[in-house]
Amino acid sequence: MQQTEMRVLTEADPNLNVADLLAQRADRTPDLVLFQVPEGALWRPITARAFRDQVVAIAKGLIASGIEPGDRIGLLSSTRYEWSLVDFAAWYAGAFVVPVYETSSPHQVKHILEDSGASAIVVETAEHYSRVDEVWPDLPKVQHVWQLHLDALDKLVEAGRGVPDEEVERRRRLAVESDIATIIYTAGTTGKPKGCVLTHGNFVELTRNTTLEIPEIVNDRAATLLFVTLAHVFARFISVLSVSAGVRVGHQGDTSRLVPALGSFKPTFLLAVPRVFEKVYNSAEQTAESGGRGAAFRWAADVGVRWSEARTAGRVPLPLAVQYRVADALVFRRLRAVLGGDCRWAVSGSAPLGKRLNHFYRAIGVTILEGYGLTETTAPITVNRPRDAKIGTVGVPLPGSAVRIADGGEIELRGIGVFPGYHDDATATAAAFDDGWFRTGDIGSIDDDGHLMITGRKKEIIVTAGGKNVSPAELEDPIRADPIVSQVVVVGDQRPFIAALITLDAEMLPAWLKNKGEEGGLSVAEAAKLPAVRAEIQKAIDAANTHVSRAEGVRAFRVLADDFTEKSGELTPKMSIKRHVILEKRAGEIDALYAEAKKEHASTAR
Repeated sequence: MQQTEMRVLTEADPNLNVADLLAQRADRTPDLVLFQVPEGALWRPITARAFRDQVVAIAKGLIASGIEPGDRIGLLSSTRYEWSLVDFAAWYAGAFVVPVYETSSPHQVKHILEDSGASAIVVETAEHYSRVDEVWPDLPKVQHVWQLHLDALDKLVEAGRGVPDEEVERRRRLAVESDIATIIYTAGTTGKPKGCVLTHGNFVELTRNTTLEIPEIVNDRAATLLFVTLAHVFARFISVLSVSAGVRVGHQGDTSRLVPALGSFKPTFLLAVPRVFEKVYNSAEQTAESGGRGAAFRWAADVGVRWSEARTAGRVPLPLAVQYRVADALVFRRLRAVLGGDCRWAVSGSAPLGKRLNHFYRAIGVTILEGYGLTETTAPITVNRPRDAKIGTVGVPLPGSAVRIADGGEIELRGIGVFPGYHDDATATAAAFDDGWFRTGDIGSIDDDGHLMITGRKKEIIVTAGGKNVSPAELEDPIRADPIVSQVVVVGDQRPFIAALITLDAEMLPAWLKNKGEEGGLSVAEAAKLPAVRAEIQKAIDAANTHVSRAEGVRAFRVLADDFTEKSGELTPKMSIKRHVILEKRAGEIDALYAEAKKEHASTAR
């Protein structure tokens, strides 16, 4: 059994809570700019003192409205400054927030509010309100639905003017590290969403230790622009970490406006899922292609990857160093400007990032630090460090965390960020732990340097009719990196060979088609039938197949006429596939895929 761990850098203080992190920051550096909010093309600064004052004023409104210590407040909103205001105001009032994904259906909203026992909810838009209103009659415990678009926060501030400061301070101090800080519901990739109970101690101790461990990234001179949903534990943790460490934070929930926001905000680090990094690269390549610079871009990308690989090996030959300087002047400098010019680091999670793409970003001056974690671990439990980042791994444990590889290759975790259990579900909680270690369901290994490598999910291992075990992720991740591919689902359980369902990226497709001399205005369904599209996908599959044995490779594929979406129930809010849902909903298309392949084989054999 392999095991690796790192001791804590600071001892736990059982009397602390998340609200203390803001109180300490505002006391230490009251004039430090903690947030910036967009105003036209500019960003209005909000100091630590001003943020705390707003939090206290809203907390008073919550108290005046009848919110009691321990109450749960749902929050249905995109990523925006008000998210953090409500989050901390709830903690200051002695309550806590239960996030609801902004794409949740009325049924999902009802489940989360009902299961968590929420007594109120804050929504961002009229459309969000309509979803809550539809199920409100079935939620007798929900007494308030506050609407941000109707100035709910200003009304709460007005309502709370009579609440004394002393009452807010008393409530702020009530929670200790063992108390609940939030309940975050899993995305339901393997079944019905479960409420993960995360404590104040999970957030506080992980924040304190992470700040000490990676000061190069997290400090009071750093800045980050959040666009990942704050309903997800990844962004939520970074939000709390930033308040504690004094990182300047901006929000841009509308990803269509992300590029100009990056240019004006100028973050020093970003957090994103691999799909974002893939799209930035693919968009840059297609833009260069349409401008007649495609060959130059690909040359520069190849030089950059080879330069990064050489640096990893310890020596960059002089001719390659000269080529790199030229590539930097022609291409890489422009890409840095797109990210704001000051971005040096990026943290990536939720899925593996291809090695080539990781080397490419390092070449343009942005080191991507892959990490690993789950909702049940308050997000990160391992991450690559700036001083020893190892491409192809998700790093080593954070301080106070431990990783072991159990029999069968399953990754098990223990540490300060690991949750105490699922809300009101003792059976699921007991099943989730093995002698105090959390069972992740993921498969991996630990290398000689203590770095963790993820190879797939235990429940997703495909066993072909011939008895071959196949991890879908090894094939799906490289195929999905192709510019016109949106999603990939590898299939083949109890089938004669491995195949794949492919969906097309509707955003990238028009530019790609035009660059290939095809009609750019074709629909996804029409494009799916084009020989050029099928040839591109076959090329991506052929490249992915080089990573596995012939028996494990994809031998047939089907391009779908539509994409997987959250609305269809086939994707989670963080764009991960719900494999069990897709296999069920697309069973007919999977059967057709194998029938066609069998027919082709029979025809060829004649």
